[in-house]
Amino acid sequence: MPEEEDALWQMSQYEGFEIHVAPLVREHEAQSRPPASEGYTYIGYVCHPGADPKLPGHAVPFHADGDVGFANAAAALDEGMHIGRTIVDGTHPDLTVLPLVTGGV
Repeated sequence: MPEEEDALWQMSQYEGFEIHVAPLVREHEAQSRPPASEGYTYIGYVCHPGADPKLPGHAVPFHADGDVGFANAAAALDEGMHIGRTIVDGTHPDLTVLPLVTGGV
């Protein structure tokens, strides 16, 4: 799952799962730079404690929408952790941990 091997991953345990989030400097077109207030984004995944996120079916990956940016790494990290919690809680509109639970991983 980790798309960025050098990313500074942070982990939080929540309701029996691990939420891993890495804030990243936003990539941008060579000709344009995002405003400073939108210079960061995040990637993340949710998994069971000790699971290998690189194995298929062992994690639920997520990331910020492409046009969403954050003023700093801390704000990106906070939002990523929030999104991870919505995935675990079952309130995220598109992502769920149900395959992790029913798949026995």
